[in-house]
Amino acid sequence: MTAPLNVLVADDETIIAMGIETTLAKMGHTVVGRARTGGEAVTKAVDLSPDLVIMDVKMPDMDGIEASRRILANRAVPIIILSAYSDSDLIARADAVGVSNYLVKPVTEADLRPALTIAISRFRQLHALEEEVGSLKEALRTRKLVERAKGILMDRKGLSEADAFKMLQQMSRNQNIPMAKLAESILTAHSLL
Repeated sequence: MTAPLNVLVADDETIIAMGIETTLAKMGHTVVGRARTGGEAVTKAVDLSPDLVIMDVKMPDMDGIEASRRILANRAVPIIILSAYSDSDLIARADAVGVSNYLVKPVTEADLRPALTIAISRFRQLHALEEEVGSLKEALRTRKLVERAKGILMDRKGLSEADAFKMLQQMSRNQNIPMAKLAESILTAHSLL
């Protein structure tokens, strides 16, 4: 069971949008906004910060896939594409943009329930991986800085690698600053000399 979500529904057909809204309400979710065009969906996604967007493909002014691309460029949010078409080119475009799921109309509660659960789950998994990659990149950056700072201390003070590392650790503790910041300071000071 997915926790209650605030959902933006983008569909130019009022009857379909109302049907989706009714289905979502039965499932315990809240529709925080409706959009009739792709451009309106992009604007409302920014203004309303929904937990999920359900987006029709064929809409006036901008199709749902382009609108999804623009939304995702601005803010990470799970998006489910709804379409009357199961054409492989549309599915490939939607996948390339990074939508979380693709459903073919007409959509029932039985279709929507698993699609919501999977879209939210995949989104969370992707977000967790992105955070992990960011942490790993930062750890690698820190390690490179510390290695360079150690080299400078080894040259300047005639220290062994282990002693240079201990000195960095001690300085970091004594000055209460992270190793990366300390290493950056040493590298900056060294470049000025």
